[in-house]
Amino acid sequence: MPRTQLTVHRHDRRKRALITLVGEIDLESAPLVHTALVQCLSDGIRTLDIDLTPVSFCDCTGLNVFLHAAQKAAEVGCTLRLHRPPPTLGLILDLTGAQFLLLGVPLGCLLSPAEGAQDLAAADTPPHRTFPLASLLSGDVR
Repeated sequence: MPRTQLTVHRHDRRKRALITLVGEIDLESAPLVHTALVQCLSDGIRTLDIDLTPVSFCDCTGLNVFLHAAQKAAEVGCTLRLHRPPPTLGLILDLTGAQFLLLGVPLGCLLSPAEGAQDLAAADTPPHRTFPLASLLSGDVR
């Protein structure tokens, strides 16, 4: 069985980071994603944008990692947003109703490894949440 390939690129700009994931996110590669996101939070990042444009596949294991990271981010006052999810993750987000937890307003410009750090400060703010994230994740909201 071939190994799943996933590459993580991180670009910081002050208290903001762009994580670009390249490859497939599944049971085997999800711990790498988790580690990268937790590291950002422990480094004091307050806005975390995750570019999924180069991701070819993401299953429910990846969704779980993103939901857990979003909850931890909210606990420390950080904003976490997914940008341009692959069709598999888009379908899972639709089916679970989790899109408003993880998808923000599209960025006008994302950092790419080839372009280097661009100004992330001009990016749009995330949508307003009307319920505490912990309540939504536990299913307490009616």
